Amino acid sequence: MATITYTSREEIEVHKFSVLATVGIPLLAIFVQTYVSSHISFLKLFDIPLLVTIFFAVSRRNQLAGMLTGCAIGLTQDALTHLPIGIYGISKTIVGYAASSIGVKIDVDNPGSRFLMVFFFTFFHDGIYFIVSRHLLGLPADLRFLHEVSAAFANAVLAVLLFALMDRTKKR
Repeated sequence: MATITYTSREEIEVHKFSVLATVGIPLLAIFVQTYVSSHISFLKLFDIPLLVTIFFAVSRRNQLAGMLTGCAIGLTQDALTHLPIGIYGISKTIVGYAASSIGVKIDVDNPGSRFLMVFFFTFFHDGIYFIVSRHLLGLPADLRFLHEVSAAFANAVLAVLLFALMDRTKKR
């Protein structure tokens, strides 16, 4: 009995980005997350560097590139916070790997799949962050379910819009 696959490796389009987009978009996301959200408290609900990590990971569809992107964004974000270096680095590295693995299997250019994917990965990221900060480092941390759901929903909505804008930076 033959297995039916909806996509094959040959049909999946792997995107490339200019150096300006590869470096500039994450730096802009980290700047907005670190500095702008400190002045506008509503923006603290969003994790824009996480959205950029997911976007580049699913667009490149390469686990190593996803891990390196997540690691670079996470460690840069760690360096600008008062937290120990590595908390965001670990969680975004794992999310980058998982997102690039998912990017190979499903259509990640569909707004519906983007919404669901980011909703899930926001929970996943927060869970890894919680485990690393509380259980590995012994820092006080708690999971607030209602806050996590609203943050995941807000990030998923923003991701659909943000991914549509970042799609324009893909090299054809």
